[in-house]
Amino acid sequence: MELISTLDGYAFLLRYVHFLAGFAWIGMLWYFNFVQTPFFGTELGGQAKSAMTRGLVPNALWWFRWGAMFTFFSGWGMVFIKLHQGVPLDSGYMTRILTGGLMGSLMWANVWFIIWPAQQKVIANAENVAGGGEPDPAAAAAGGRAGMASRTNTLFSIPMLFFMGSASFLPWFNNAGNLLPYWIVALAIIFFAEIQALIGPGAATQKPLTSVSGTIHAGLVLTLILFLVGVIIN
Repeated sequence: MELISTLDGYAFLLRYVHFLAGFAWIGMLWYFNFVQTPFFGTELGGQAKSAMTRGLVPNALWWFRWGAMFTFFSGWGMVFIKLHQGVPLDSGYMTRILTGGLMGSLMWANVWFIIWPAQQKVIANAENVAGGGEPDPAAAAAGGRAGMASRTNTLFSIPMLFFMGSASFLPWFNNAGNLLPYWIVALAIIFFAEIQALIGPGAATQKPLTSVSGTIHAGLVLTLILFLVGVIIN
């Protein structure tokens, strides 16, 4: 059967896994940022926060982090197959895919190396307090760090999806005419945004990420900026 005996079949299966895992990952990301976090800020949400942190949040984080893991590896598997099939690394298609893939990879790293370790401290603290123990002073800071990294991922998710979609459906965009200048500018912009996840909450540059609407608007602005970079440096 060609599905499991040809390179095209393996490429399709990787893409299918990529879609399934990506829906789970980004769906959970948007749930945390657009639904759960604002709810915790309400009176009712404040009352339910401890129980939800101990019961619902660990299950949601399981789907969140493993969705990220399978999305990450299936995505890079698809890139390697494209290269094996002869798609040039410096082509417009690969430039668009790698721009989105870079943001996706930073999002994956934020999940596994910032958000998940910090949330483990938050969950452990909630369990301890519910059992009559003293609250951990470091838990609040860990929660803030996880929240800012999560908002940064939400920011990245908007241009990341745009660039992934543009690879197949906007062949005229970002066709890699001036590859080195494009990557210098794009990397500077993307890594500036990523710094917001690394420095923790409180910096003035993080102000747009302190609200849902601000995060969405910042994501759309970042998409527009990277799009213009791809159009101008072409």
